[in-house]
Amino acid sequence: MKNHNLFLTPNYRYRLPESNLKKLILSLIVLLSFVHVAAQNNINISGTVVDDQGEAVIGASVVAQKSKNGTITDVEGNFKLSVRSNDVLTISFIGYITQTVPVSGKNNIVVTLKENSMLLDEVVVTGFGLAQKRASVTGAISSVGAQELAHAKSVTATGALVGKLPGVNFRQDNGRPGAAPNIQIRNMGTPLIIIDGVQKDSGNLNNLDFNDIESVSVLKDASAAIYGMQAANGVVVITTKRGQKNQKLKVNVNGYYGWQLPSNYPKPASAEDYLAAIIQTETINGTPRTVTKEEYQKWVDKVDEDHTSFDWYKYIWVSAPQSYVNANVSGGTEKVRYYLSLGHIDQEGNIRGFKGFNRTNMQSNIDIDITNRFKVGVAINGRIETTDNPGLPGDDYNLPIYGAYNNLPTKKPYANNNPKYPAISAPWAQDSFGWMNYEHAGSYKDQWKVIQINGTAEYEILKGLKARGLFSYWLANRRQSNREYSYKFYEYDKESDVYNVVETGTARYTERSMEMKEELTSNIQLSYENTFALHHVNAVVGFEAKKGTYPRMYALGNPPANGIPYIDKTSLSNFTDGIGNPQTRMGYIGRLNYDYANKYIIELSGRYDGSYRYKRGKRWGFFPSASIGYRVTEEKFWQDVDFLKDNITNLKIRASYGVLGEELGTALSHIVGYNYNSGGAVIDGGLVTGSTVTGLATDNITWGKSKILNIGIDLGFLDNRLNASFDYFNRDQTGLLASRYDVQIPEEVGFSLPQENLNSNYARGFDASVNWRDRIGDVNYTVGGNVTYSRWYVGDRYKPRFSSEWQKFRYQAGNIKGRYTDVEFSLVSDGQFQSWEEIANHPVDQDHQGNITLKPGDAKYKDMNGDGLINDADWRPIGYRKGGTPWVNFAFNLALDWKGIDFRADFVGATAYTYVQQGFLRYFDPNKNLSQYLWDNSTRLVDIWDADSGFNIGKYPLALRTRNNSDCTHWPSDFWYTNMTYLKMRNVEIGYTLPQKWTSKIGISRCRFYVSGQNLFALKNIDIDIDPEITAENGMAYPNMKVVNFGFSVDF
Repeated sequence: MKNHNLFLTPNYRYRLPESNLKKLILSLIVLLSFVHVAAQNNINISGTVVDDQGEAVIGASVVAQKSKNGTITDVEGNFKLSVRSNDVLTISFIGYITQTVPVSGKNNIVVTLKENSMLLDEVVVTGFGLAQKRASVTGAISSVGAQELAHAKSVTATGALVGKLPGVNFRQDNGRPGAAPNIQIRNMGTPLIIIDGVQKDSGNLNNLDFNDIESVSVLKDASAAIYGMQAANGVVVITTKRGQKNQKLKVNVNGYYGWQLPSNYPKPASAEDYLAAIIQTETINGTPRTVTKEEYQKWVDKVDEDHTSFDWYKYIWVSAPQSYVNANVSGGTEKVRYYLSLGHIDQEGNIRGFKGFNRTNMQSNIDIDITNRFKVGVAINGRIETTDNPGLPGDDYNLPIYGAYNNLPTKKPYANNNPKYPAISAPWAQDSFGWMNYEHAGSYKDQWKVIQINGTAEYEILKGLKARGLFSYWLANRRQSNREYSYKFYEYDKESDVYNVVETGTARYTERSMEMKEELTSNIQLSYENTFALHHVNAVVGFEAKKGTYPRMYALGNPPANGIPYIDKTSLSNFTDGIGNPQTRMGYIGRLNYDYANKYIIELSGRYDGSYRYKRGKRWGFFPSASIGYRVTEEKFWQDVDFLKDNITNLKIRASYGVLGEELGTALSHIVGYNYNSGGAVIDGGLVTGSTVTGLATDNITWGKSKILNIGIDLGFLDNRLNASFDYFNRDQTGLLASRYDVQIPEEVGFSLPQENLNSNYARGFDASVNWRDRIGDVNYTVGGNVTYSRWYVGDRYKPRFSSEWQKFRYQAGNIKGRYTDVEFSLVSDGQFQSWEEIANHPVDQDHQGNITLKPGDAKYKDMNGDGLINDADWRPIGYRKGGTPWVNFAFNLALDWKGIDFRADFVGATAYTYVQQGFLRYFDPNKNLSQYLWDNSTRLVDIWDADSGFNIGKYPLALRTRNNSDCTHWPSDFWYTNMTYLKMRNVEIGYTLPQKWTSKIGISRCRFYVSGQNLFALKNIDIDIDPEITAENGMAYPNMKVVNFGFSVDF
């Protein structure tokens, strides 16, 4: 019998049974195995990341999927990392295909990354929870990422996009501080702006900090239908930056300092040329002399300071600094991601004495995974922007700009050059704006304070099935304060050393306005995404609602003295207070995306929208869209042919069609409105204030509709080093507003018939892009370009009528279906008259007075109808639209990188639009100066003092003070119209990134310095010194600035 009581028998030696011994040994083996596994969890590995040519890839991200450790490669492409022995590494770098490599117990790993020219725009964010790979996109969508935007040093985010998006047109018609380009998609009108899922206006896009933008996607076709109302002109989808999972803390500080100069601006004539033009006028007209030869010669010889021409251009336009700085931090753990940013920009004005514009931006994006299924996010962004200038009516920059040619070159801004005493420098005192400053004119200040809070929550109900909600609150407060001082003009008496008042300026004004914009947006979605074998499905249904209120208060007063900051009852002259037209919109959305083997792709979407604008029964509309795509290169027959597989690596055919809604008409036009406190009557001897009806109500206004067809093709050649895309589009716009003319109502009603949805227009066009990316030795380079053509045509018109065939041809061109819209008509020129003899023998009566007003150098017009008389019956179509976006826009881009040196250049251009010379650039105003360009290129007397001395025929007619726009030589004609073409260098930048082996020693992972320039030159087919983007026909717009910046970017 075996005794198992060890403690009762001290001398007993216990022997473990054999079976138990086996168990113990097995347990020890298992324990040792655990110890071995534990040791495996902490192995140290090293490795090298190279490209397909064996060159080191610097700064590549290396992340272990299981241990969550990560690092980046050094200047040799090397890395060291502590990982588990069975871990998997993810290696990624911009411009290369991401690779996953199992560790498999190896201590040294070499990874070769392959370039991917499609990677930069591989993911396209189209909104409502969908981010698609470029390969699966079936709509016409252009996109740009943060890396490209970082090289565009623009004051506004819109400016950073110029030239980078095919099918998106920009035109910056003025360069005042804080100004942004106008943006249109395919010349269709103002697009809808979506920022982080919330509808905003273009002002919010303009004033984003471009450093905070992660990506921009532009929906150009029917794919915009899911955004409903206001999306018919296309949609710009902005996504701001966010932190990433398991991202180490990254701190970035970047900024620049630069100088601005006017790029192109017509210069006023010098004093001697201004006086010569006056003398020539008096010589030809035989009027008494106001300038003697002796006086004129003093100006020519500049005998003293009083006879030295004053350059108003140099005085008014000055160089001005601008500066920008941004600091941001980003990072993340397994559960929390964050991105925080603070930026400030200061852009001083280029008009003397103008402080200009400044803006401070804040962005905070935080995402938290409460559980593996439940995620929340909070995004807060805000800005404070301020415009600060001298006191001018309505902050009118044009007043001092006009001073450049209103003010005479024989005058100076101050009496005796003493800045305390403004002088009259123009024929009319109120035009003497060249001296504007805060001391004399007062001050104008306009400030916006804006904050937006977005809250999101997402819950995964089942695998692939998610519920998501977004709530956004946006508040903008605007305060304007304008104090316009009364001022006096002086003359200096040298003998008595006294400044005498000769005239008093405008009356004092104090303007105050306060405006508040408040918007609430809510969005609830249910989405499902899954893959079944070769079938991939993504679907979403949802609801969106938006409500906004926009109250405003305005007060105008006439204070008794300058400097009084308040408006009291005694000085109040105008006061308005309004609730600001509350607006409410809502819609139901649905979308289905399906693809088979990433080869056959289809997308269906629709939106059922309702608007507060219309009466019951007409408020709601359904707007569907559909698109298909076929990736031919994924077919087996394509892959089986080596030539096709190796040379054409991407071929996708796309098509889309949809109906999009447009909000037309004024709100609540079906209800009779009243203007209160308008009019009145005397009743029982007393004045009773009354109210008036605003107009007739109508039930016949509802949604306009745009039917949009797009057919496109995407191509990739030579392993996608060469990429091309082409899209053709049609837009049929119906339900445009017009009034019936054939329904008569009594005149006693006092109103015309209201508008209804009666007319239509249509547009046709295309956009295309080509990009080549490659590497030669150590040089990486990219060359690309894009072009957009879009033109509008007249569609159906309500019962078009014409009084004659001529009326049908000329004046009613807008009523002929199939005609181009925006066509310029004018007389057709036929050179210039070379002599008095030619004028006398001219068989056509051009001036309606037997040609007695004509002079050598004047424009000669063609008698198109042969009746011997020049009039509007001789007008013909001679040009494209003026003042708007050109019909053809194009851009070219170049990028180079070589051993830490990088170079970027963006060129933009346009053609097929008309510029018209007017005012300052067309004739010599009797009460102002003339442009130096006009004088230098005009016809002149050989001797300005002798009418019989003959003429030197110039490019333009005689510049005479007695001629104006009604003179026949200045009639509208192609003599004064130019069909423009230009190419402008929009951005250029050269930078250098310091070697990481230098910077890593002081805790800096990347340090880059650069020099950049904007608007440095423009090639154009007109020799007038104007910026080709401006629309002001007299050239007197605030010009776009030439800018040179010196900047840096440092990552810690």
